[in-house]
Amino acid sequence: MCDLIRKCSRLLINIYLQSHTVRNNLYWGKQLHVFQKLEGPRPLHPPRGLRPCISPIDPVDIETLRKAAVSDGGLLTNELRRKVWPKLLSINVYDLPHRPGRDVRENHKDYNQILLDVRRSMKRFPKGMPASQRAVLQEQLTDIMLEVLRRNPQLHYYQGYHDVAVSLLLLVGERTAIAMLHTLSNHHLRDFMDPTMDRTKHILNYLMPILEQVDRELHDFLIRSEVGTIFALSWLITWYGHVLSEFRHTLRLYDFFLASHPLMPIYLAATIVLHREKEVRRTECDMAMVHLLLSRIPQDLPYELLIGQAQALFDRYPPPLLAKRAALQSRTSLSISTFQSFQRSTLHQRPDSVLRRITRERGCSASRRGERCPTSAFQHRGGGPVGDQVHEGPSRCSLLSRRRPYGSPSDAWLAQ
Repeated sequence: MCDLIRKCSRLLINIYLQSHTVRNNLYWGKQLHVFQKLEGPRPLHPPRGLRPCISPIDPVDIETLRKAAVSDGGLLTNELRRKVWPKLLSINVYDLPHRPGRDVRENHKDYNQILLDVRRSMKRFPKGMPASQRAVLQEQLTDIMLEVLRRNPQLHYYQGYHDVAVSLLLLVGERTAIAMLHTLSNHHLRDFMDPTMDRTKHILNYLMPILEQVDRELHDFLIRSEVGTIFALSWLITWYGHVLSEFRHTLRLYDFFLASHPLMPIYLAATIVLHREKEVRRTECDMAMVHLLLSRIPQDLPYELLIGQAQALFDRYPPPLLAKRAALQSRTSLSISTFQSFQRSTLHQRPDSVLRRITRERGCSASRRGERCPTSAFQHRGGGPVGDQVHEGPSRCSLLSRRRPYGSPSDAWLAQ
């Protein structure tokens, strides 16, 4: 088992090196060290009698993982994303929720609407994917959302929720997607899941104050046109998944958003509008014309540049400053008010090697007593290998099956 872990660590590091030009050896050396910690250290000459596959580094350096997700190129490969995304949300993939049963669809008030939205989600799946494989994924997509909503009756489904869910499903698989969607629904997406759109409108209201700080003339032009902010609604509530045609761009933005403040999608919206300033000002100052222009995002945007600009805007004009200047009350946003405590909770995660040992010992103890492993209660602290790689054997506790989740597309499909 130790040899397998060390081999996987070497493979991930090689993938990373092949995917990126290392311009700052000291900085990227630290990044590689952090990725290595996900699987435990790889000592060349471990002291005799010690277990080299148990990482002594505790907790995992989440801050450096966040910097890697935000930095130029983001997490670079889907393999790294499968490792890091759950870490960013403090999810222990050795304690994932079980796959939903068919009873999750019974008597759910949102089932019919979810079914319609999933059927309309054809374009979100890779081009050329066999219909049979897509059908499996659509069934899983339906069950993922229903399972999270069933476990969180305070949450309300909104159209666009499926765009977030499918992005997670395509990358990490069904069980990990359930855990990630649960966390996002209670934090980053929480304001969109009220019975009314009041909090969603509140988040959109941060857009104009950002534009006013950066380009007063553009801001005034938009005010005169009376275009409002509704053109950015689908950007915000789907994390741009609904409006981008290339999945690789969606994944890159998810790197950024998962590592950032819940308002970061609005700051990115501001950079997109600013980037198109000349187009906007050449347009007739009419609500319909300006809305038509802005609601259609160009597919050739310089995403890395815009991500860097969005981060700079966030640093220069943080939400409390905007709330004060624009008479916005951040306390009315559940996503904003709970973000700091959520971020602190992600800082104390155990290394994968420790999580594996704890899960193995718990499984062996349950087996001796003739019991099943306890079902996940969605209380995740820590992280481990992702992509639903925890294999459910007869005891439901066997670890580290390296198979791709059933029905999930390969990276070759995702690259299309």
